[in-house]
Amino acid sequence: MISALQDIVFLSLRVSGTALLCSIAIGIPLGMFFGLKRFIGRRLLTALLFTGMGFPPVVVGLFVYLLLSRSGPLSQLDWAWLPSLFTPTAMILAQTIIAFPLVAGFTMAAVMGVDPQVRLQVLALGATSRQAAATILLEARVGVVVAIIAGFGRLIAEVGAVMLVGGNIEGRTRVLTTAIVLETRQGNFDLAIVLGVILLAVTFLTNFAMIRLQGRAFDQ
Repeated sequence: MISALQDIVFLSLRVSGTALLCSIAIGIPLGMFFGLKRFIGRRLLTALLFTGMGFPPVVVGLFVYLLLSRSGPLSQLDWAWLPSLFTPTAMILAQTIIAFPLVAGFTMAAVMGVDPQVRLQVLALGATSRQAAATILLEARVGVVVAIIAGFGRLIAEVGAVMLVGGNIEGRTRVLTTAIVLETRQGNFDLAIVLGVILLAVTFLTNFAMIRLQGRAFDQ
């Protein structure tokens, strides 16, 4: 029992953690780009990004399921790197699609909240565009941390998409949220409550660690 619970917790952290890293790798540069650049179609793309922030996870799961299924559009390509359904990799793909608009949207808002004079002053001192962007990102670090925390919160609590593409297979794709759903349906409310407490504890400890890594910015 304890071993199975450890496997569930570990898989939850592995799937959500990997998806969060992927979301950060995509979302922060995208948010920086949208926040700093002015280009044709920016408003439309921003609207699409904000729409993605509220996209129903179960719809994302359905999209990924159809994409990876044997009758899906990618089935004929026979690419070895494509994930299979009912695997942790498919769950990570679905969760990345869910989270990266949140990370990008909050990052964009944080970057746009930085005084425009900061960038002009840094450029006037001879900094390159990349150095100026890094300075703005540093100034917006509190908002960026909030973006990461929001993304992780969305991922660790997500159930619809991972249920569709993962299948809630014991020992393979069962995570905390899907285990809670299963135990509740079976009437094992005591175990479901224990799993819920563990989920809350994992979320709190992870978010607290992120804030501690951020440093003194949250103490000001």
